[in-house]
Amino acid sequence: MTQQSSATQPLAPPLLLPDAATGLRWGLLGVVAFSLTVPLTRVAVGGLSPLFIGSGRAVVAALLAAAALALTRQRRPRRGQWVRVCVVSAGIVVGFPVLTSYALTVTPASHGAVVIALLPAVTAVVVVVRTGERPVPAFWRYSAAGALAAVFFAVVGSGGPGALHRADLLLFAAVLAAAVGYAEGGLLARDLGAWQTVSWALVVAAPVMTVLTGFAVAAQTPTGSPAEWAAFGYLSVVSMFLGFFAWYRGLAIGPMAKVSQVQLVQPVLSIAWAALLLDEHLAATTVLGGLVVIGCAGGAVRTRIGGDQPPASDQSSSRLVRSRARRRSRRW
Repeated sequence: MTQQSSATQPLAPPLLLPDAATGLRWGLLGVVAFSLTVPLTRVAVGGLSPLFIGSGRAVVAALLAAAALALTRQRRPRRGQWVRVCVVSAGIVVGFPVLTSYALTVTPASHGAVVIALLPAVTAVVVVVRTGERPVPAFWRYSAAGALAAVFFAVVGSGGPGALHRADLLLFAAVLAAAVGYAEGGLLARDLGAWQTVSWALVVAAPVMTVLTGFAVAAQTPTGSPAEWAAFGYLSVVSMFLGFFAWYRGLAIGPMAKVSQVQLVQPVLSIAWAALLLDEHLAATTVLGGLVVIGCAGGAVRTRIGGDQPPASDQSSSRLVRSRARRRSRRW
């Protein structure tokens, strides 16, 4: 095989490869779906307990997932994949929903949205550790700037480092849990498919979340208003299920580190929803924090992906892997 053949010809990607653009579009669609999660969680906790919201929405989504898997006769994950499904489940089905539900009982939705702006930067770090992707230095500068802006907002909004609220610690823990779930789920989606990955994660967590829902109902009978139940319905069907169809497909197409930065626009959308739906006051620090993080997202997404490419000697096998990933990502 000659060095001029199509199997060994080095890639010369433009500023944004078609695959990367497709991944970003799917990722953005998922972010739009997720942007209502924080404001509607704030609505739901007005009459429903945090534990019921965090666990009950996973139970509803698990029923939908089990039905979808059965109707389409999806193959079960292989033995080694079950452990990875459990990692995804612990991060996005258990950790993030439960922790954010408790945090948002005492903190405004706009504040929670900007603290969660840490998620893209943390996800990028986990992705690099997990996959070996190598973004260029400019990518890390933009990501770090967005993360620092989010932390600064959390500290200033809490009255200083000594006054950092317990809710902020819960939000930071939720960010870490989601980042691990996103990175592992994005990889697993290349093998199982996007919606299949989140569906199996929901099914795996269903027994635990059902027990937690039972405890929540026993401790406090759910007596929410129609608006609170409607918010719970959105969290169950969209935030916990349908939104991940697009999000994991975007991550599977990748590059995951870059697609993860699209989520920096989520706090800005969430803040806008909080002002519109909850009539929350937009403080200057909130607006400034949102503008900074969305600017950092734009910078990170515009960076070249040459640093994400494997060494020249590995490029033919890398192209084969990407081709297989594209075929698997189409299995809807």
